[in-house]
Amino acid sequence: PNATKGIKVVTMPDIRWHRRDIKTVGLLAPCLAKEYAHANDADDAFLVENGFITEGSSSNAYIVLADNTVVTRPLSNDILHGITRKSLLALAERDGIKVEERMFTPAEAYHAKEAFISSATTFVWPVVSIDGQPVGDGKAGPVAQRLREIYLEIATKETA
Repeated sequence: PNATKGIKVVTMPDIRWHRRDIKTVGLLAPCLAKEYAHANDADDAFLVENGFITEGSSSNAYIVLADNTVVTRPLSNDILHGITRKSLLALAERDGIKVEERMFTPAEAYHAKEAFISSATTFVWPVVSIDGQPVGDGKAGPVAQRLREIYLEIATKETA
């Protein structure tokens, strides 16, 4: 249901250490973020540092602009370099979906046409609400749906 209906997220400060690109077993901060989200009628959290969204509690974060450009934070020590993220960006390029790797603010996310997350367990889940404000029309958007579709097509072929 989350893949088709979408999820709600809230923003909160990113309190994690500054080598987020290293996957560790220190999961206290992401667990606290999930708890904060659930306590605030949301499914997950977008973490914010210095006014910019870093990523989700256990996912990479994306927005879609009015011209259907997908925006996601560039690789650095500030985010985990997700394998799903890498695959999605390659598939987007192959499918003719423009991608811009740059930082974005919560305000930009509130006004985006779409938002979504990706991870190894979610693949792609649309975000339909951020801090109680609907994203776009408040429904799962076509760009997120298309990326999920092509990701699953490839995953299914690779395992067949």
